[in-house]
Amino acid sequence: MALINTLGISDLAIALFFIGLFGAMTQRSIMKTIMSVGIMDMGAILYFAMANRPDGARPPIAGTPPELMADPVPQALMITAIVIGVSVVAMCLAMYMRVAYRYRTAEWSILTRRVEK
Repeated sequence: MALINTLGISDLAIALFFIGLFGAMTQRSIMKTIMSVGIMDMGAILYFAMANRPDGARPPIAGTPPELMADPVPQALMITAIVIGVSVVAMCLAMYMRVAYRYRTAEWSILTRRVEK
């Protein structure tokens, strides 16, 4: 129980990234691989959004003293990363739909055999 109490958000983000990586490497289904890549993306975004964040920092909203404000640049970059990540997943899903329609399968091994023919 003591180990769980010492884990932070960064540790959760790293674990989330590697869970997604494991899923991307081991899944046989194309759809599950796409979901695993999305999980990896969210783990990386969570890590970078929480990196270098001082304890007690507040959002940079009017009325907050400058010494207590959090740096808004990492959050702005992560919003951009979220948009790019959603676009990548949407493009992967569009490609998946096209491949599934043409080759009538959602499994990587069957797809590679049919493409090689």
